[in-house]
Amino acid sequence: MLILASKSQTRKTLLDNAGIAFSARPAAVDERSIEQEVSTSGADKKEVAGALALAKAQAVSAANPAAVVIGADQTLECGDLEVHKPSTRADAEAQLRAMAGRPHQLHAGVALVKDGVRLWQHVETATLLIKNFTDAELETVLDLEGDSIFSSVGGYRLEGPSVRLFASISGDYFTILGLPLLPLIAALAQFAPETLKPGAA
Repeated sequence: MLILASKSQTRKTLLDNAGIAFSARPAAVDERSIEQEVSTSGADKKEVAGALALAKAQAVSAANPAAVVIGADQTLECGDLEVHKPSTRADAEAQLRAMAGRPHQLHAGVALVKDGVRLWQHVETATLLIKNFTDAELETVLDLEGDSIFSSVGGYRLEGPSVRLFASISGDYFTILGLPLLPLIAALAQFAPETLKPGAA
C-alpha cells in the first residue's frame, strides 16, 4: 500500500497522471513548530522542506505501519522575507508585491517512510522571478485564482492564472508544483515497485 501524506490536490493529480496507485491521508503536524525547531538548530530553508516532508510521512506511517508513505512539503526563500501560505487576500497581495522583481527559490522536499523508518529523502530547488506587475495585473490574477491562493506557499500557482505574474523560471516544473516527481518515481521503483504496475491497488 502507498499513501500520500498530503491533502494537496496538485500532488494527488501529479501521482494520478503518472499512473501511480495510492491513497491520500493528510498528516496532522504542526508545521510552524517543526520549522521553528529545525531552524533553531541551524537548518536553512532547503533543510526545513526536507524536515517537514519527513515529519509528515512519519506521522502518517505511525498510523499505517504496513504502508509506504510519501511525505512532501515546500518552503520559499526570498532574502530575509518570511513567506508562507497566505491566510487572507491581503496577505497574498503583500507577499507578491514584496517578491516582485526579486528572484526567489522554491525548495520541494519529499520522503518515503515505512514502519516509521525513513527509506529515502530528497529536496530539489527551483528559482523563479516574479515580474514588476501593475496593480491591475495583480488584482486580475487574484480574482481569477480565488481561494486557490490560500493553498500555495507564496500565494500563487504557476499552473494557474498566477503564471501571468512571472518573468522567468529555472528548474524542474514538478518541483515548482511541490513534488519532485522524477526522483520520486525512481525511488518508488526501488522501494515500492508494485505501485508502478498497471492495475495496482
